[in-house]
Amino acid sequence: MKLLEARNIAHHYDYQLFEDVSLDLEEKQSIAIIGKSGSGKSTLLNIFSTLLRPDKGSLKLFGEDVNEMKPKRLTEIKRKKLGIVFQSHYLFKGFSAYENLEVASLLAGEPIDETLLEKLDIKECMSQKVTELSGGQQQRVSIARVLTKKPCIIFADEPTGNLDKETAHIVMDLFFEYIDEHNAGMILVTHDEELAHRCERVYRLQDKRLLEVA
Repeated sequence: MKLLEARNIAHHYDYQLFEDVSLDLEEKQSIAIIGKSGSGKSTLLNIFSTLLRPDKGSLKLFGEDVNEMKPKRLTEIKRKKLGIVFQSHYLFKGFSAYENLEVASLLAGEPIDETLLEKLDIKECMSQKVTELSGGQQQRVSIARVLTKKPCIIFADEPTGNLDKETAHIVMDLFFEYIDEHNAGMILVTHDEELAHRCERVYRLQDKRLLEVA
């Protein structure tokens, strides 16, 4: 079963961002989307992750048409099956790093994985308020929070933007390891073409179209 099926997606604001976008995501598959700033990459990711409805087209998640889902069912899927890593961390600022993970753990009914904290090198800062953390630490806590949910699809919008090159590759290794072990999938939006080409398939959003890169 496909994890995601998008067909003929189109969207605009004051101008047409993109049109006739189709994409499939299979289990254990990683897809990267690259393109110039303003081309609509983040908007497209928001449509795929159901944060935004497209002007045209259809989207299926796990074989179910999103437009036909009842709100309760869509909320359940978003809570338990979708994990979104934003450019902005959206951590709860009044909470410690660990408390942020506890929220995700409680909502998803999944335990916090101590090994994950070690791999992301954030175990020592778990008791600190997120406002006391560096941008890179906050980003890694955000990634840990998403993976704590054990999502079936990871939607990652510039997930390594605040990280040095070595740590960025460690995070990507972690994503690839995760989707392989959990039969999950990932759609990555990035400006970093080196990281993008580590994914199984690479697409470029250009001239309002999504084109696979050879």
